[in-house]
Amino acid sequence: MELSGARTLVVGATGVLGGALTEALRDQGATLALAGRTEPAGADGEPTFTLDALDLERCAAVVDEAADALGGLDLVLVAIGVAGFGEEAENDVVTEHLLTVNAQAPMAIGRAALARFPSKADGGGTLAMISAILADVPTPGMAAYSASKAALSAWLTATRGGVRRQGVRVLDIRPPHIGTGLADRAVAGTVPSGLKEGSDVGTLVGQVLQALRDDRRTVTFDLRSGEYALG
Repeated sequence: MELSGARTLVVGATGVLGGALTEALRDQGATLALAGRTEPAGADGEPTFTLDALDLERCAAVVDEAADALGGLDLVLVAIGVAGFGEEAENDVVTEHLLTVNAQAPMAIGRAALARFPSKADGGGTLAMISAILADVPTPGMAAYSASKAALSAWLTATRGGVRRQGVRVLDIRPPHIGTGLADRAVAGTVPSGLKEGSDVGTLVGQVLQALRDDRRTVTFDLRSGEYALG
């Protein structure tokens, strides 16, 4: 897709990764609307919105508000999530929180976006979401956390097949642990002692931009080689 001029909603723009993606898309000339848990710091004229990822109705409403403000949407990029570790995360309350924020909220945003993208004749649209390498490599000590990311990844895969005829592209971004501080703000448990230092935010952002330009389906990471791949 052509990023310059693309009417783009970034959900999670107040986070470290979402903020970096916002700056990169702005540099590419995208026309932005921003949403976050707190009021995003938009540039002049950029509409901004707030949402709580636990409020699924609000998650969907933000998409409609952004589409109305921009006169349509060409790209919706979702970069929200929470972490949970160890036995403290393996209970119904925390599992529900993880599944809601990491899976159900992005799904609600995605369903709303699919209803607002242009027709295939007008270019369709692109739905891009950050899931995680945990979808590919479920990890001991992160069972509920892994399940929440796998749920989102599975939804993106199934959705991609269902909307292809509409001209909609679906990008599933499955990075390794990234140095955003997310793990240190876990809703339960503490960072496992063996967790490696987070990978570079800028490298991931570059991969995401390339995947968007090339209309790719996935951004994945090979733990053995330490390299990203676009699928």
